[in-house]
Amino acid sequence: MSENNSHPFNALTPDLLIDAVESQGFVSDGRFLALNSYENRVYQIGIDEQTPMIAKFYRPERWNDDQIREEHEYCFQLQEQELPVVCPWLNANGESLSTYAGFRFALYERRGGHAPELDNLDNLFILGRLLGRFHGIGAMQPFTHRPTLNAENFGWQSYHLISSKFMPAELSPAYDSLAVDILNRVDQILSDYGQINNIRVHGDCHSGNILWREDNPHFVDFDDARMAPAIQDLWMLLSGDRQEQTAQMAELIEGYSEFYDFDYRELRLIEVFRTLRIMHHSAWIARRWSDPAFPRAFSWFNSPRYWSDHILMLREQLAALNEPPLQVRP
Repeated sequence: MSENNSHPFNALTPDLLIDAVESQGFVSDGRFLALNSYENRVYQIGIDEQTPMIAKFYRPERWNDDQIREEHEYCFQLQEQELPVVCPWLNANGESLSTYAGFRFALYERRGGHAPELDNLDNLFILGRLLGRFHGIGAMQPFTHRPTLNAENFGWQSYHLISSKFMPAELSPAYDSLAVDILNRVDQILSDYGQINNIRVHGDCHSGNILWREDNPHFVDFDDARMAPAIQDLWMLLSGDRQEQTAQMAELIEGYSEFYDFDYRELRLIEVFRTLRIMHHSAWIARRWSDPAFPRAFSWFNSPRYWSDHILMLREQLAALNEPPLQVRP
């Protein structure tokens, strides 16, 4: 597939990156390094005689200014309570969101660290305590501009996009039938569950967004923050078989409950939100396929083999949705 040279991110030349950072009062040493990010563009920019800064350039037309500022404000609220989050830098005008040459961007201090070892139960206890504190603050007020994670925007919309534009014809009957069965099952579980307590959450709380250094984690990249049940920030920290996940969740909840009440009913929602994430992830790549970075990074996407594997994964999720939830006792 040929690259789309008209994509807005193609205008992010090295000179523009450096000029944008220097527009905030810094003097760059001319060095820059592209970091692993696809939704936005993120670079480490060298600063003369200082620690490098991280510059995050927001994807045009994804979030509006109010939605970005709302994410930043949540981070600042967490930081005010001495929680380990990496917040955006404030410029001379006290603003965290800046613009340059038509791009919106934010600057961050560079922080080192590695992904946490999630098979270490002690680490999960620490993460549980921190997330309990996060959610205590997240529950104090709602997002007013950010969306709520639900079956419509993560599930049904993802299905309709994939079915209409990306699924190979020979696989369409199997996919359509399975996806509808899964989403009907999700809708039934949510209907039986009743009222969901949606709060402000990180939204993408996996190990890649946690920097671990000397037993101290720092949470980064709140770009997917939205309203969702608390379990959305916990289930992505689970791995392994059912027995292993049960032990991991018990450890998370033990730490979590020191600072915020855990609703054990939400264990029923783990496979619901895992299913929605699987469907949304494929639709996310599909929506971004015109961005030249995506065909390069996800070259296996949109092949018959990929969609066959996707259908198999969804079949496994349909079975998981029909299993009892993890049994973790208060």
